[in-house]
Amino acid sequence: VMHGALKLHSARALTYYLDELHKLGSELSLASHLAAVSDAVRALAENSPDHSPHREHEPYRRAVAGIYTRLAATAVKLGIEAARAPIGAAAPYPDVDSFRADLDALHDSLVSHNASVIARGRLRQLRRAVDCFGFHLASLDIRQNSAVHERTITELMDAARPGTSYMALNEEQRISALTAELRSPRPLASLFVKYSDETVGELGVFREAAAAHATFGPQAIPQCIISMTKGVSDLLEVAVLLKEVGLIDPKGRSALNIVPLFETIEDLQASAKIMDRLLSIPEYRRLVDSRGAVQEVMLGYSDSNKDGGFVTSGWELYKAEIGLIEIFGRHGVRLRLFHGRGGSVGRGGGPSYDAIVAQPGGAVNGQIRITEQGEIITSKYSNVEVGRNNLEILAAATLEASLLQPKRVAPSLDYLEAMEQISALAFKAYRALVYETDGFVDYFWSSTVINEIATLNIGSRPASRKKTRAIEDLRAIPWVFSWAQCRLMLPGWYGFGSAIAAWVSAHPEKGIAFLQQMYKEWPFFRTLLSNMDMVLSKSSIGIASRYAELVADVELRDRIFGRIRDEWHHSIEYLLDIMGQDRLLETNPMLERSIRHRFPYLDPLNHVQVQLLREHRTHDPDEQVLRGIQLTINGISAGLRNSG
Repeated sequence: VMHGALKLHSARALTYYLDELHKLGSELSLASHLAAVSDAVRALAENSPDHSPHREHEPYRRAVAGIYTRLAATAVKLGIEAARAPIGAAAPYPDVDSFRADLDALHDSLVSHNASVIARGRLRQLRRAVDCFGFHLASLDIRQNSAVHERTITELMDAARPGTSYMALNEEQRISALTAELRSPRPLASLFVKYSDETVGELGVFREAAAAHATFGPQAIPQCIISMTKGVSDLLEVAVLLKEVGLIDPKGRSALNIVPLFETIEDLQASAKIMDRLLSIPEYRRLVDSRGAVQEVMLGYSDSNKDGGFVTSGWELYKAEIGLIEIFGRHGVRLRLFHGRGGSVGRGGGPSYDAIVAQPGGAVNGQIRITEQGEIITSKYSNVEVGRNNLEILAAATLEASLLQPKRVAPSLDYLEAMEQISALAFKAYRALVYETDGFVDYFWSSTVINEIATLNIGSRPASRKKTRAIEDLRAIPWVFSWAQCRLMLPGWYGFGSAIAAWVSAHPEKGIAFLQQMYKEWPFFRTLLSNMDMVLSKSSIGIASRYAELVADVELRDRIFGRIRDEWHHSIEYLLDIMGQDRLLETNPMLERSIRHRFPYLDPLNHVQVQLLREHRTHDPDEQVLRGIQLTINGISAGLRNSG
């Protein structure tokens, strides 16, 4: 799959370059007796297979023909068929830098001989495209769960070092064994050992990545992301696998960035300590230094939310960033944060500008990576002008957070202490409902479309990591998506009302007035509440009650939905008090109007979906009924927009 994707990408880029070169050849008709040319362009013309007497005195055209011929040969080498056959034979380009150098020679010659106007036309656009897209078009990330890497390394290690089981080693012993492998020049895998299909598959992925670097250039695959990173050994395991396929050389130079992804609340809390230990290991530090002393760290919004709720997830992410900034500053390594934000608020979604500006001081520092989910890509970038505006918003926010953020005063210690307490209270309320309430799993699977979502061809992975119904094993996307479909949006607000009520009760001397001041002065808290304002405005407790009726056990339904309904009312009440609003979205009239216009079309879809779900679950499953449910799922998702 990786090979096929890379080849499709490259074909798109090279086809575009060849088309542009063909057009450029018809435009650069300058004759040598009218315009001088540089020695570099003259050499390109002389080496060109275009020997037509009609173009004998048109060096630019002959040079372009030569460049076209070499690029066409490059396409053939990559298994890509050119639309137009070249006029002769030529050696392919060894890399994109060589292709770019020839285009730069054309540009420099035109500029130095008073033809800048021509250089600023199609040639300039082509050179810019090559800068952006190379021979690879788009960079891919490798991403795999740390548990898979662990099993792969265990099998390789146990085969290479009989008598000791890698899986039985503690963390420090693993670090010692892995760093020894990084220092060792010998390969770990053997041609004479039969490995499991999983290990063969993982090694195959890394070998294909190495082949991609050799074929398409290092930008084809610049990152290797480790999902569910829980310790230092998780990163060293990947380093050993990269060394095995030649992407880390004997001198400790890495061709890829090794990127940890911290996802759960516990992992976020341990992230700074893990990175501190990691950057203290000479073997790993050499890898970082070989990448320009920049270390990327990915933060997971989805699983941390499912693990601890919206309020605690946001707060622990904020604290993790502060801890990472401090650790990286101490080690003299530049930190690049990769925010794994989903489309929905429950998965870190919301206005990108506000999210970037609300980062703690020093977190952005000139660069930031952000994921954009499928339906968000469509809404933000399918239209050229809208796409341009969104990119400008991201650039403006990054500049503002980088240039102005360090000058801001750090949040008041009172604010930090209050947020810590509110987070702990919200975490307790969320965990009490989702993980500690008897029957909640049954309620969730009965009152949402989680079963039916699994039948849609929209996911890259199964709904659950394991074949169980446990919330712990459920992936974050279907978890959030299911609550959006039934219009509760629970992952985007649950626990807030209980937390604020308990905090105000414990601090009567401060009360709501203190929280109102905190909302006005602290961008993090303001963004947190603003996102809740949006997600609660899209919820509907009345429609949600109809989904609750799908739960056959009346006692279970009333007990759990009653708790959710009470928390929903309390969360809205406290949210409005703190924000100083009389209604949801009062300060965002454009979004309020948009939602108000969408609901008359959206609400009937929910009622139809409930009826179809009841029909599908109580009678013999009918394919047409299931098709109807799938259509309502798509319709509701489109209407809610940031739902998955």
